[in-house]
Amino acid sequence: MGKGKVYLVGAGPGDPKLITLRGLECIRTCDVIVYDRLASPRLLAHLKPGAERIYVGKLPDRHTMKQEEINRILIEHALEGKIVTRLKGGDPMVFGRGGEEAEALRREGIEFEIVPGVTSAIAVPAYAGIPVTHRDLASSVSIITGHENPEKLDELIRWDRVTNAAGTLVFLMGVARIGHIARQLIAHGRPPDTKVALIRWGTTADQRTLVGTLADIEEKVKAARFEPPAVIVVGEVVGKREQLMWYERRPLFGARVLVTRARAQAGTLSQKIEELGGEPVEFPAIETRMPAGEAAASAIGEALRAAESYDHLIFTSVNGVHYFLEWLRRFGLDIRRFHRARVAAVGPKTAEALRGIGLVPAELPEKYHAEGLLESMRDHVRPGERALLPRGDLARKSLPEALRALGVEPVEIAVYETVPAAGGEDIVDLLRGGGIHIVTFTSASTVRHLIGRLQAAGVEHPAGLLAGTAVASIGPLTSAAAREAGLEVAIEPPESTIDALVAAIAAYWADRRPV
Repeated sequence: MGKGKVYLVGAGPGDPKLITLRGLECIRTCDVIVYDRLASPRLLAHLKPGAERIYVGKLPDRHTMKQEEINRILIEHALEGKIVTRLKGGDPMVFGRGGEEAEALRREGIEFEIVPGVTSAIAVPAYAGIPVTHRDLASSVSIITGHENPEKLDELIRWDRVTNAAGTLVFLMGVARIGHIARQLIAHGRPPDTKVALIRWGTTADQRTLVGTLADIEEKVKAARFEPPAVIVVGEVVGKREQLMWYERRPLFGARVLVTRARAQAGTLSQKIEELGGEPVEFPAIETRMPAGEAAASAIGEALRAAESYDHLIFTSVNGVHYFLEWLRRFGLDIRRFHRARVAAVGPKTAEALRGIGLVPAELPEKYHAEGLLESMRDHVRPGERALLPRGDLARKSLPEALRALGVEPVEIAVYETVPAAGGEDIVDLLRGGGIHIVTFTSASTVRHLIGRLQAAGVEHPAGLLAGTAVASIGPLTSAAAREAGLEVAIEPPESTIDALVAAIAAYWADRRPV
């Protein structure tokens, strides 16, 4: 077996979208990923199935793993012929000990590649509205370590040179030493009223910014109980914050939102949350898939081959559209065989999916659920007609029953099935620690399956665990399922659409966002 390879990858400052394309490639293709707490856990969702995860950060029962042990882990897995990605917060070569790890790999003759990342020294101040350089205020920036004891700091840092540098000073990992840093800067010539900013967990939903001067920043840190990790910025550029602050002004800033949609549909909701400054945590309670077994395929094939016999083709979800099309491909059937059928969609997203495959729905109800759809169709159905309903295996029976009452023969086919999603037990810790502010439900099945996943993870009373989290439901039917599960619904939009749901979440958060 030949030797593997190690990628030393900078994960960026916290926002997972700030990773480089090359860094994302390394995550997607590796056999083993070695990571710590400064790398966004959302990046791990890009791992290929079966990839091994090794956490080397701090746990409640142990200190951060020693560098020698991390080196050993990288070497051992590479010698086994595996592709290893060492994921490090920020840039691996800026106080990230990437150089030490590269040297250890070189000594063992192991091939490695260094993939730079967006350093927190630049990105975190930017997210706080602080440019580290500015034509009128600072033409240079110095990046300095602050994560040492005072004696070691004084050995490493030439305070006279640092203090007299004309530009901005950025200290990484120095919150615990802020008093010593401020006193040294004042002692070596910086005015006591020099502006200082500390930005904690920058670029994430937990970002908090504290502003003061060299003279008072230590007391402010103590009073606010301001804890690491944080970036310290010293210089006149801090004064630009009020004018340039942008991230903290977004409507959903500070909100961490649990997205329970099936993985294939979660992206749309997550993107809209991110656009408003929230941080989505994708924890799909359900997954959809093609039904297994010859009996299911045979029933679907028989119904689709009778395409010319249908007077109505009714879709109640985007999934129904996608899987309907997939079954047509599987059986080699032409969609034009449904030319007799009047097409109906339950809502705008379903209608949009239909237009994407060249079908324009004739019916679109004012209320986006099955009852609303039936009301809009009532004048266009006649006794003796047939209607094909490509739906999921958990679809409610109210629509086909109502069609029968009108004399229409409903032909139901379960073109997809809904199953509980696998994995993700670590979400329980976030919920217990109050790290999730809002949980979203977009169907009754997402409610049932989230409760099931939490129970499978060892949570005896899921409703109790979720009691401190605001529940956002897409509509009345989903809300009913949530209440049946013992949950209190705090957010429900007037229309059952993703756009309306996100708008309702933003309105709810407006009075609760951090100051």
